[in-house]
Formats: sequence, C-alpha cells, structure tokens
Amino acid sequence: MDIQISTDKNVEGTEQLAEHVRTVVHKRIGRMEERITRVEVHLGDENGAKTGQKDHRCMIEVRPRGLDPVALTHYADNLHQAIDGAAERMERTISEHFAKLDERR
Repeated sequence: MDIQISTDKNVEGTEQLAEHVRTVVHKRIGRMEERITRVEVHLGDENGAKTGQKDHRCMIEVRPRGLDPVALTHYADNLHQAIDGAAERMERTISEHFAKLDERR
C-alpha cells in the first residue's frame, strides 16, 4: 500500500508530519492493505495565517484494487485532529465498502 502525502502552500510538509500521517493511516486501514493499492492524503489550512475554527483539512482518497476510489474530507481545529478524524472516518467507510462487496460474492 503506497501512501502519498501532499500539502497546500499553508502547510509545511515536514518529515515529522509525514511520519504521523503514515502511522495513523497504517493504524486505521493497515489491516486492509492487501486490498488497497494507494492512499493519497492531502493536507491544507483553509485560512492560512489567520486562525479559525475547523480551518484545517485532511482529504483522504483510498484506491481499492480494481475498484473506484473512495474519498472523504475532514475539517478540524488543527492538522493532527483533521488527520485522525479523516483516518477514523475512512476506516469505517472502507470497512463497510469491503463488507458490502464481500456479501455480494
């Protein structure tokens, strides 16, 4: 499972941040990695230097093997909360997606 991380101009893409993203993604959806080819994580700060509630964004797109991509976006007060929230939601979403596929087979 390849994990690609990108940031907008308002987020500094440090190695520490990338390691946090990889750790959270593996914790949440790593058990399904044989069914996933790639995970794309896009991080952003909607307001830049200004502060505001829920202005940090984490969009996660999961590409299941042989299926259409599944994407969602989560907003939070800071990047870590946005990453954790998006990964938690994606875990539920992709688990349900795979469960429905398995039922059909």
